[in-house]
Amino acid sequence: MNYFITGTDTGVGKTFVTALLTRALRSAGFDTVALKPISCGDREDAEALRHAIGGELPLDAINPLWFDAPAAPLVAAREERRAVEKADLQGWYAALRQSRKSLLVEGVGGWLAPVSEGLGGAEFAAIFELPVVVVVANRLGCLNHALLTIESVRAHGFTCAGLIINHLQPPQTISKRTNPAILRELADVPVLFEIQPGQRSLDLAVA
Repeated sequence: MNYFITGTDTGVGKTFVTALLTRALRSAGFDTVALKPISCGDREDAEALRHAIGGELPLDAINPLWFDAPAAPLVAAREERRAVEKADLQGWYAALRQSRKSLLVEGVGGWLAPVSEGLGGAEFAAIFELPVVVVVANRLGCLNHALLTIESVRAHGFTCAGLIINHLQPPQTISKRTNPAILRELADVPVLFEIQPGQRSLDLAVA
């Protein structure tokens, strides 16, 4: 299984979901590794993915580009007067692709977060040539964000493989209680999983 994992926004739980899915796939016998090509701010997300694969790869292999500023890569790279080189990312990914049958690649921020000059979010995703899974945080406004993201993923020529709904908190409001059903009704892509608060494992049999 190989996917590019994006989100409707930053802070939706992409890394948490990617780590859960990585551990589940590895438990099912896949050689899955999770990758985070670009980190901005600290490297906690990349460390979490490394932990999910039992430290099998060094941190720099999982996360080759790291910027100090907690901002979009375009901004963070400018702050350090560095560049995100598409060719470097292509070479890094090609080497891993040859050695693994199962890769999960986590994007940066939301789907269209700018990566560098001339490299928007969709162009960044195109480096990896993978179907896209969208992580949606269950909160007010997520219906609009999810539907717009699916529309954009498809408009850029990608396959949207499905949604993963991440319940950041118990669904106590009417919007949170009804969002999953409405997404199943309107999204025209499968809801692959619903992740509950504090969930620590994933049952692939429910996918």
